[in-house]
Amino acid sequence: MSHEIYAEAETAGIPTEAIVASLGCGNPTALAQLKPGETVLDLGSGGGIDVFLSAKRVAPGGKVYGLDMTNEMLALARENQKKAGVDNVEFLKGEIENIPLPDGAVDVVISNCVINLSVDKSRVLKEAFRVLKAGGRFAVSDVVLCGDIPAELRNNPELWAGCVAGAMQESKYRSELAAAGFVDIGIEPTRIFRAADVREFLSAAGAEAVAVADQADGKIMSAFVRATKPATDSADRTKGKAVSKIQILGTGCKRCRDLTANAEKAVQELGIEAEIEKVTEIQDIIKFQILMTPGLVINGQVKAAGRIPSIEEIKQMLVIAGGN
Repeated sequence: MSHEIYAEAETAGIPTEAIVASLGCGNPTALAQLKPGETVLDLGSGGGIDVFLSAKRVAPGGKVYGLDMTNEMLALARENQKKAGVDNVEFLKGEIENIPLPDGAVDVVISNCVINLSVDKSRVLKEAFRVLKAGGRFAVSDVVLCGDIPAELRNNPELWAGCVAGAMQESKYRSELAAAGFVDIGIEPTRIFRAADVREFLSAAGAEAVAVADQADGKIMSAFVRATKPATDSADRTKGKAVSKIQILGTGCKRCRDLTANAEKAVQELGIEAEIEKVTEIQDIIKFQILMTPGLVINGQVKAAGRIPSIEEIKQMLVIAGGN
């Protein structure tokens, strides 16, 4: 994943040690469209390559923080800083789930194939939201899943360290960003990994699950993940904003009750306001022209019929419908 993700011209003047230590899956500094004078935070900064690239872009007047939890990487990054002669950089020790910066401290949060390693990704995204200024940008490169991968891959510790096993599904990533408070969420694939790539991952990791590689074909991708912290606070954003209306179509059977419970949980986890209505009269259900119940309608549009969408799927439906 880390092969040839930076242009040679970009890395001119950056110590070789920083380039070699880079184990990213993209170039978040290009994604973030950094401007002079901005303050940037790199989550999981490692040897410092993205910090140094960002420092060039925000000069003059800008500053870049690199956050890492290991003494070894911090020592390497600080040594690389001396070699590069970069002075608008500061490396901090800490965990990405507990960022050692005050609220509203930075304009941009970047990261390169690190968030997928966290066991509490929801907390990471909430922390990123907290330290961003109003209107600030979240711009990371990460490994994202676009389909279910076999349990043999999910449970492999080497592949977790290799940024595959811990990756989130795309819909989950979107809903977690929305739950943290972000808007304008976008996930853009930069590389889709085929079965041959997965076999290479497995072989390099010494895994015994090479036989299941075909089941992961096209389901793992490197992606640019973008989002924005609203320019106004949540209280201001809710003023005059239409509340999402969720209708559960069905006559009150257990499947209808399960769908209602999932919808209620989705609303709760997103932290939004929504009106949930149970439509039980046959003549009212017929108006939606569905063949089977239970049915799910959001803001007047049928989203599912004859099945029970998961909580995560309903959250994504709400995000797309503008309920975040």
